[in-house]
This record gives sequence, structure tokens and C-alpha cells, in this order.
Amino acid sequence: MGAEEVPSVPFSSNAMDNADYSDTELVHAVRKALASVQNGDTDDYSQLKTVMCYKDYSDFDAVANYSDFDAVAQLETVLRILSVSVACIDGDHHEDLLRTIFGMSLWFQKPNVMDASVDLIISLAATSGKYLDPCLKMLIRNFILPTFKHEVSQTQLVKKKQEVLPRVHVALHKISYLIPLAPSKLVPILVQNMPNIDNKDPSIVTYVDNLLKLENSSIGKVVGSVILMMVMERMRDWDLEIGCDDILQDDSSRGMFDMELEDAVESTMNEGDELPVRDLKQNTSGGNVVSELLDKLMVLFFDHLESCQNSGRLDEVFEILFKSFENFILNTYKLKFSQFLMFYACSLDPEYCGVRFASKLLDIYLSRNKPRLTRMSAVAYLASYLSRGKFLPASFVASMLKRLVDDCAEYCRTCNDDVKPEAHQVFYSGCQAILYVLCFRMRSILEIPRFQSQLRSLESILSHKLNPLMVCLPSVVSEFLKQAKAGGLFIVSEAFIFDDLHESELSRAFGGFERLDTFFPFDPCLLKMSSSYISPYFNFWLMEKTTYEEDDDDELCDEVIVNGDAECEEDDDDDVELDSEMNKMSVTPKHSFMRETERLLKMPSRIRPSTSPPESFLI
Repeated sequence: MGAEEVPSVPFSSNAMDNADYSDTELVHAVRKALASVQNGDTDDYSQLKTVMCYKDYSDFDAVANYSDFDAVAQLETVLRILSVSVACIDGDHHEDLLRTIFGMSLWFQKPNVMDASVDLIISLAATSGKYLDPCLKMLIRNFILPTFKHEVSQTQLVKKKQEVLPRVHVALHKISYLIPLAPSKLVPILVQNMPNIDNKDPSIVTYVDNLLKLENSSIGKVVGSVILMMVMERMRDWDLEIGCDDILQDDSSRGMFDMELEDAVESTMNEGDELPVRDLKQNTSGGNVVSELLDKLMVLFFDHLESCQNSGRLDEVFEILFKSFENFILNTYKLKFSQFLMFYACSLDPEYCGVRFASKLLDIYLSRNKPRLTRMSAVAYLASYLSRGKFLPASFVASMLKRLVDDCAEYCRTCNDDVKPEAHQVFYSGCQAILYVLCFRMRSILEIPRFQSQLRSLESILSHKLNPLMVCLPSVVSEFLKQAKAGGLFIVSEAFIFDDLHESELSRAFGGFERLDTFFPFDPCLLKMSSSYISPYFNFWLMEKTTYEEDDDDELCDEVIVNGDAECEEDDDDDVELDSEMNKMSVTPKHSFMRETERLLKMPSRIRPSTSPPESFLI
């Protein structure tokens, strides 16, 4: 007995709605419509394309009318039939149909139609290798928010996002399971579809969020390193977009640290409180939009790093991050924010990531095979990191300083030159790094005699003919010498006494020499949301205890006096002397607001705030 013959049913939208037709008959009708094109009969095929071209622009929560309901049902039926009929689809004869399929947006479909569309894409990808790339491209394009015809509320958009994106990820993973080659094919597609920085497209937030989800999945085993590098490179580019026009310029004489103090006073900070971040200037140059988006991207990355830590793979991710950092961040001049991705990763895992980051930076600086600017940049990052990382113990900081001191001491032993900043820039940058770290860490290091003994070569370095104290930033030199003298780091010689010189006088005295850069990469992060992640792990200069500050149990003396009219019952001659030193960087915060402002204002920093983001994320 032969096979049962299937009745011939012409394809039409009415046939799709006719309950008298069986599923088998409908499948036959669709396949016949596909086959008829080769015979020159395109009527049924044209009707098939018409059903496929329906786009549901109605409200997300309900079908607008019965005609929409019928059209949605027809589309779902055709999609499900096509998913079991992909062998009948021919790339030459059905090019326009394939173009429609690969151009579909899940964002304009009801959930049941989304499922049918995804099933069709999976079937096409798995059936013929020539359809794999367009199927992957179709799915990745759905990572980007489309332009909706009607206004969409935030609630509707969140709901739609929860419907669309999980389906895309499921489809990608199913295709990767069926075709092991698929993940490697994703790399150029992911790069190609990354939203353009020039458009300042907010959909990049959703796109990066999905990239990081891929990185943290089985697909990430193949493309994870590319994803992390791609995201860090894009964040670097956006960081560079925030230029001078997007920076607070109300008073060019005010540094970041005095603003930090004012914010603390305005917030009536208590000990242990996190320092607030000043709201940043609004402008119309585009930097405001970029900084908002960059802030959101950094928060996404911070959350991703936390997820990696929880899953036990942060050490693996860190190695990729550092490679990206070395390629895109290290030698990029004066970045303001994106370098904090490394800082936060280190704060989550100080014992591995924290140690590895400092060690790798030091190795770059000590390597004679690295370019001069790379070595100088590495030691600037190292100095800023050792100074600002609250999670780094004094013992580790001391060990890093010892290696720097030993290297500089060896350089001095083999060099007989006088002061030549241009010829010995790497050496001077190393010396400035040592002095800068000690401005923050000297008190904690001097509390342990063993740590202090590791720095015994420092005095010979500073008294060498190369005279680093003449070349390094006067503000750093002044603060270092003040603490070294108060802490008894070494017997201060006359060559080290700058206590009676204002910084401006130092600058005039040595103005003929090329100054080292004033950039310290981990100065406070001024993106509002990102800062909330960084602050608990960050050493603010305001909170540092210097060697010349004495612990005082008198609460009145410990307060920051804003109006300057309160008095502290101390008659110490040192306090009188401090009153006269208004142009110095280092005045203890116990005495007056003006003195603290002066100390902070003189601490070197050239980063100024850019624009602050709103409280909520864009979807």
C-alpha cells in the first residue's frame, strides 16, 4: 500500500486560518508555494512573503484588534512551518524570503511569534552552513534596541527586554551546541555590530550588557577574551571623548582635593563614611551624554567582575583584563575613568589580582626592553595604585617600594651625570613614584622598623648628583620632606630642606628644567555611580594620617572648622608655625578649614570632573 496522498491546498492567508485544514495540509501548502517559484508560478509565494512581512507595532501588552490577532496567528503558523521545511528553502530562488527572515526584529513580535522566529533561525543555522553567518547576525542585531514607531514607556521597555534578550541567548547557545564552529564565527559579527561611538547611541549599554553575559557563558570560553578586549577598547575611546570642554572650569586654581574636602564638610562626614562625589557640569557639547554612558558601562563591568569573583574565575578574567589594559590603557595619555576597571578587579581579589597588578606594573618599569614612555607610564600607575589601594597592606607596599628604591640606587651607582631630566626621565619617574607613595604611606611604613630599614638607600638616591628632588614635582617633594623630617625617615641634610620655600618659588628656582608629568591615574573617580563601587576600597588624601599629625583625643581639635572662628586650646609653637605656612601643601587638618584646603590644593592632580549621570540606567 503506497503512502497516503496529501490533498493539494493552495497557500493563502485564509488557508492559514481555516480550521478544516490539518497541519500536514498546511505544511504541504507552504512547501508547494516555495517549490512553485522554480516553475515561474509566484502567486502562492507572493502571499507567503506578504504574511512574513507583517510587523506588530501594536501595544506590547495587548493585540489592538482582531485583524492584528489574525495576522499574528498567520505569521506564527508560517514561521513554524518554515522551521520544519528549511530543506525546501533555496538561496537562489528564495533570496527575498531569506532577506525578510534575517531582517526580523524580535522586539516587534509577540512572545509566541518570537519563539517561532527563533526556532526558524536555529533550524536554518543547523541545516546549511551557508546560513550560519546571517543567522548569527540576525540574533546579534537583536542585542541593540530598535527605533520604535510609537512611544514606549520604561515599564514596557523593561518587559520587552526581558522577553527578547533571554531568547536570543538561548538561540545562540543552541546553535553553538549544534555547530561547534559557531562561537568563533561570532567574533567579527560582535565587532561589526558594536554601536558607533560617534552616534553616542545609548543602546550600547544593552549591547555591552549582553556581551558580558556571553563572556560569562560557555560561549565565552571561545570568544571571552575578544569580548573583554573589545569592551575595554570601546570604553577607552569613550573616555577620550570626554575632553576639556566637558570639565568643570569654574576656578582653574582649585584642584580636585580641595573639592573633595568641601564635599566632605558639606556632608558632615563621620569617620568611616565614604566620600561623596561632586555633581559634574552639564553641557551641550556631547560630553555629558558620553560620561553618562561610560558610567553605566563601568557599572556593568563592575557587576560582571563581581559575578566572575563569585563563580571563581576572576583570576582567569584578570589576566585578560591586564592584557587589554596593557594594549589599550597603559600608554593612552591621561585617561580619566576606564583604568578603574583594573582597580576594582584588584580590590575584589587583593591576594591574587591586587598583587599581580602591582607586580606586572613594576616588571614593566624595570624592564630595559620596554619603551621609555611605557616604563614611565607603568611606574605612574604603580605609584598611584600603591597610594590609593586601601586593600593593599603596608607590608606589600613596602616590598614594592624596596624594589623601586633598589633599582634607583643601582642606577645612581652607575651614573655620574648631573641633573639632566631629559636624559634620565625613567629614573626620575621612579624617584617621583617613591616619593608620591610615601606621601600616602610613610606613617604606616615607619611604624614597622623592618619596613623602614628597607628604604635605607633612599637618602643616597636623593643626595646623588642627579638630584631627583630638583626634578620631581615640588608639591610631592615638599610633602615628602615634611613627613620624612617629622617621621625620622633619615637625617635630613641641608639639601633636603625646602620647608621655607613656597611651591611657586620652587617652580621659579628650577623652571629651566623639564617637569615630570603630574598625572596620577587613580586620583578619585568622578563618575557618580562608578565612584560608589570604588570608594570603599579607596584611600582619599583627606583621610590619610601623615607623620607630622599627632593623635588627639580632644574632639574639638579633631573637627574640621569651617568658619574659622572656633578655637582649640593648644598653645604649641608648632601650631603657630603652621598658621604662617598657607602656601604649603601639607597642613594638618586638625586646625582649620583653610589650612586643610591649602594642603589639598597643593597635592598634585590634573584630572577634573566631567559630567555626572542620572540616577537610573538607560535600557
